[in-house]
Amino acid sequence: MKTNNLHHHHHLLNPITRSIIKNPFLLTIIILQFQPTITKSFPNPPPIPILPLPTSPQLSWQLSEMALFLHFGPNTFTDSEWGSGHDDPSIFNPTSLNATQWVTVAKETGFSRVILTAKHHDGFCLWPSDYTDYSVKSSPWRNGDGDVVAELAKAADKSGIQLGLYLSPWDRHEVSYGKTLEYNEYYMAQMTELLTRYGNVKEVWLDGAKGEGEKDMEYFFDNWFSLIHQLQPGAVIFSDAGPDVRWVGDEGGYSSTTCWSLFNRTNATIGGTDPSYSQGGDPLGHDWVPPECDVSIRPGWFWHPSEAPKSAKNLLELYYNSVGRNCLLLLNVPPNSSGLISEEDVKVLKEFSNLKKSIFEHNLAKTAVVSASSTRGAGVGYNDTRFTSRSILEEGIFTYWAPHKNQSKWIIYVDFNKSVCFNVVQIQEPIQMGQRIVKFHLDVVNQDGEWGEIFSGTTVGYRRILRFPFVKTQSLRLVIDRSRADPLVAYLGVHIDTISVIENMKVNGSSNSSSFSNLNSSQVLHQVTYNHTRISSI
Repeated sequence: MKTNNLHHHHHLLNPITRSIIKNPFLLTIIILQFQPTITKSFPNPPPIPILPLPTSPQLSWQLSEMALFLHFGPNTFTDSEWGSGHDDPSIFNPTSLNATQWVTVAKETGFSRVILTAKHHDGFCLWPSDYTDYSVKSSPWRNGDGDVVAELAKAADKSGIQLGLYLSPWDRHEVSYGKTLEYNEYYMAQMTELLTRYGNVKEVWLDGAKGEGEKDMEYFFDNWFSLIHQLQPGAVIFSDAGPDVRWVGDEGGYSSTTCWSLFNRTNATIGGTDPSYSQGGDPLGHDWVPPECDVSIRPGWFWHPSEAPKSAKNLLELYYNSVGRNCLLLLNVPPNSSGLISEEDVKVLKEFSNLKKSIFEHNLAKTAVVSASSTRGAGVGYNDTRFTSRSILEEGIFTYWAPHKNQSKWIIYVDFNKSVCFNVVQIQEPIQMGQRIVKFHLDVVNQDGEWGEIFSGTTVGYRRILRFPFVKTQSLRLVIDRSRADPLVAYLGVHIDTISVIENMKVNGSSNSSSFSNLNSSQVLHQVTYNHTRISSI
């Protein structure tokens, strides 16, 4: 009988086949060896952040961009700036006070927080403090039962506006002032009231202001700062020297063109910091202490019937030179003696808001083709789009372009697909990853197809807004010349400003942009008048 059983004819098979028949496990091994290798690609992690970095409250502060300062108190009624501390509390009687109006003005005109002078140098408290009678409870306003801080805190909370409070260290009324231990206890007791009675406080503002010839007084700043952070961990503390937010060094509303959030707190003391150091910051700084530009809409800080507000164009200029230079703009808009923000101030703020929107709401690059010299994670077999150059067209700092590691060339190209004219470019870094860019320049292609520089600058930070004479081009490129680490770009906006156009503006000593301008005034929205702009540098 014939059979097909291989075991009966194994002597006819080659040795390998015989081995497999005896041991089928070998067949499994052989099959696995000839299977195609499947390797899984993983995305590149984000770049390493470079220290120092902002804290969460500092990030929230920077994102708010603009705040209203509300100087209000007895000085409003005495037509003075620095009260004596001995004015009768009965003078404080704002018959129409409406904190909701203050907050509404802020919200409708683009200001994300309000900071109130809860106590100015005269020592008069706008809340019923338990530690003094020199307060609203001794005034006729609300029959002595009023609380300005409470009314503002309630209105701000309802509208989603952040609240800040100023408690002046210098107190011209309090008898314990000049007695180191007693007054520090008094100050901290009042600070505790403010930070435990009124909900979330996002900023505590204090300064080293004190008139000449006043009593010597040692302030226990470190104790104060620890208490504030303990009671309001979401708050930033402003002073000449931080610890969280620094004064920019003057009250003109301008920052330096080079402006680092990096700073060395050990190089600064409240009331004794070099203004140029405050303005420019420190590229080698170990601390993150970004600058705040405080300036008043009127000549004085308190409301005076004889004073008028700055124009909307003036406010736009302040915006360019504060928010547009990596700072927060703290604009003082003082309520008047009736307890309202004056109509002429409201009008100017609305005009300013509309001007700003007309410039920045439209980004000419939005429909452009964007590319870069390299992109992190590109070509690794994983479709990683997190760091693509297209990210720079998304508003905000939490998406960003990142280059390949260890590159020597960092360039972003913007092709508009047609000729466009513009005179404003804004750039943002993702500051949660650290401030990186040290030096950069912008180039455009002229009518002969050649690249030429139209602007060179230093720092970027949270937001840098660049202005130059009008250019007409189809292509723009951002070239980063120096960076503390791989540069990261979160946003790039290209805009038209026909309000404050600059003619013959010299950028860092160079005015070579004129050869790349190919535009006459009839091509602009309307005829523009040119002026020189102030540029400070360190």
